[in-house]
Amino acid sequence: MAKRSKITSGSGNIFADLGFENPQEHHVKAHLVMLLSKMIEAQSLTQGQAASKMGLRQPDVSKLLRGGFDGFSLERLLNFVRALGADVEIKIKTSKSRQSGRSNQEGRIRLTA
Repeated sequence: MAKRSKITSGSGNIFADLGFENPQEHHVKAHLVMLLSKMIEAQSLTQGQAASKMGLRQPDVSKLLRGGFDGFSLERLLNFVRALGADVEIKIKTSKSRQSGRSNQEGRIRLTA
């Protein structure tokens, strides 16, 4: 008889599910890196060309695109998006809950270029 697997629903943030410190920040950074990857591909840039535009070395672009974004701040990643030709808009909305400044882990992050 086959052993039954237990299925656990995720929270929508793999970094929170895995117990990372600052999971929302990791989540946003991961989305920014995916956006950077799409922008590089859409512009048919080599990693070397992207590095030049972003002010990085090619090995750093390679590391970044493989998920090595720990050493990059959100501000720096946003600057890379700008360097590749997109505008960045940050919206701050009043929280719908009564808790001041609460972070919503179930919220969606929408990044487009």
